[in-house]
Amino acid sequence: MSAPVLSVRNLVVKAHLDNSVRTLIDSVSLDLGKGEILGLVGESGSGKSLLCRSLVRLLPSSLLKIDSGSVRLEGRELTDISDAEMLKVRGGEIGMIFQNPTSHLDPVMRIGNQIAEGIRYHQGLSARDARAAATEILAQVGFPDPARQYDNYPHEFSGGMRQRAMIGVALSCNPKILIADEPTTALDVTIQAQILRLLIDIRDKRGLSIILITHDLGIVAQTCDRIAVMRAGQLLEQGSKRQILSQPENLYTIDLINSHPSMPDEATPTPSGPRAPDPAVKPLLEIDDLHVRFKVGSGLLKSREATMVSAVSGVSLQIMPGETVGIVGESGSGKSTLARAVLGLTPISSGHVTFDGVDLAQRKSIDLAKLRRETAMVFQDPFNALNPRLTIGQTLTEVLKVQGKVARPDIPARIGELLDLVGLEREFADRKPRSMSGGQCQRAGIARALAVDPKLIIADECVAALDVTIQAQIIDLFRELTRKMNLTLIFIAHDLAIVRNLCERTVVMYHGEIVEEGPSEEIFSRPKHAYTAALIAAIPDIDPDKPLLGELDAAPIRSAKRIS
Repeated sequence: MSAPVLSVRNLVVKAHLDNSVRTLIDSVSLDLGKGEILGLVGESGSGKSLLCRSLVRLLPSSLLKIDSGSVRLEGRELTDISDAEMLKVRGGEIGMIFQNPTSHLDPVMRIGNQIAEGIRYHQGLSARDARAAATEILAQVGFPDPARQYDNYPHEFSGGMRQRAMIGVALSCNPKILIADEPTTALDVTIQAQILRLLIDIRDKRGLSIILITHDLGIVAQTCDRIAVMRAGQLLEQGSKRQILSQPENLYTIDLINSHPSMPDEATPTPSGPRAPDPAVKPLLEIDDLHVRFKVGSGLLKSREATMVSAVSGVSLQIMPGETVGIVGESGSGKSTLARAVLGLTPISSGHVTFDGVDLAQRKSIDLAKLRRETAMVFQDPFNALNPRLTIGQTLTEVLKVQGKVARPDIPARIGELLDLVGLEREFADRKPRSMSGGQCQRAGIARALAVDPKLIIADECVAALDVTIQAQIIDLFRELTRKMNLTLIFIAHDLAIVRNLCERTVVMYHGEIVEEGPSEEIFSRPKHAYTAALIAAIPDIDPDKPLLGELDAAPIRSAKRIS
């Protein structure tokens, strides 16, 4: 067997706090072979990202230190080298794709220049040669017009294209190892399949070794050669993907596998179909011929005329009290715009939204106040949705005080109950978002929504950043809340497997329109639209022998007709 390109032995990382020392990475040992893809899985806060940051000494706080252990890159010890030498290792030999491309791409620097910057620093090329090399990398990572798109800024791209740009930045220094930290977490299933296929192609062409951090076992089953399972800073077990998935030894690994939403589980309650209509019960939410349009292309310094883009086009929908409805579709299909329009967060161009019998277009200020007292939204981005200056307890206190439904002396106890509901320890009330993982921030966002004691919750990709065990807990929580409190839930997601398990009814959106809707069981077993069938086919499966879906052919989707 050839020597590993990366070897980690007994690595220990500790947080040196004022009055205590806390072990965060506890004696982790693993190897990474040349050209191998290693899947690093585990729940949020298990230490996956911290372990990989430790490899390149990019610890998030000066209080965190590598106390002991060895990290060898092709036999060279990295824990002992100087900071100047480590600068050359970062990017030049070990590249990193971060979880949130929006936060890690410079918003005022052109995409091409961000790639060329690394090329010039590590390879010493001239500006002209670096531009040519960066343009070639843009083509390799799937930009359709790299020469033109070189000069675009990050905000001009979709989430999937920003993630491709992030991969391009990591590749710009021609590294030997690529660390991909949740590279597909916020992407829909079709774009996710494209990014995973891209990583495999890059590995095959460049001979890269890849560490893929993820909480989705479907991804590692279809992408990785080996799997390592982490929890609470410890490496519980590692081995080939077939060995881990078919013969897991640790109880936590078994729990991870059983929690995967694509696994058939007879014990899991399946949602019943839409309830029979009761003429005496009126819809809680009624949307009639809703249109949302935006002007694009105009500006203070631009002479060309603005064009109108229709984000939501002629959507009509009724949501009954206590109903659970899933809205699915790829990025840019209008799901989130529809949700924001319903809550009055995005202006409506035409059409009507009626909540609990009140047309929001008639008495806007009064009705919006009622709407925001009785509805809540769990936003897609857990980091940007929470105030970074407030602790989680202060955030929840603010909501409870504004709502006025809980007496002020009882607010601390209610905060504890909310944290218990979403699976956070009560000590998180004193922590700020920057000290928490993405999954922990999202759970805090769900607690904030529940603090409103709402009639309607709109959950916009609220479990995308959570590991599968916590996903299962949150789904069970939503199921229990809808049953006990007659809570109405609109669940927006790109993970169709979760929608299948939770929602009574599924609505499929494409290019701002509803292309199909009906009982979830019927939609997933007998889809009538080719686009729906393509989305279902892209769901990652935990079976390692199932081939990874390549890029969806957009042409048949655009011209899709109903299947007879």
